[in-house]
Amino acid sequence: MSPTDRLRRYVAAECDSCTSKDVSERMTELEALRETADGSDLESDINLLSALGNETRYKIVRTLHAAGDELCVGEFSPLFDVSDSAISHALSELTAAGLVTRRKEGKWRMYRATPRANAILIALDGSRSS
Repeated sequence: MSPTDRLRRYVAAECDSCTSKDVSERMTELEALRETADGSDLESDINLLSALGNETRYKIVRTLHAAGDELCVGEFSPLFDVSDSAISHALSELTAAGLVTRRKEGKWRMYRATPRANAILIALDGSRSS
């Protein structure tokens, strides 16, 4: 069964009579939806969501969000049961995804959650049922 056959059955079930024009119009509407879903920010959004899909990276962003200020790379080591290398790698990925900013202060690197990261975490918190 082709996707168009399945769509034809659905359109027929939704209206009394189904014509080729009805199916064609619905296909046009669906293609417009697909174009919206394939928007110009698709790759950036997927990278961002992928970065949050790892427990260590997610906890780092949560920690920075909760801190509301910068934290030094060395402050993460006692908080997470992973190597310093894993923390550095996670911070690099979060920076590349646009979830944290990094700046150098002497020999230390300071990290802060971006407004986008904060907005995502606030949205997640607000979407949980009480």
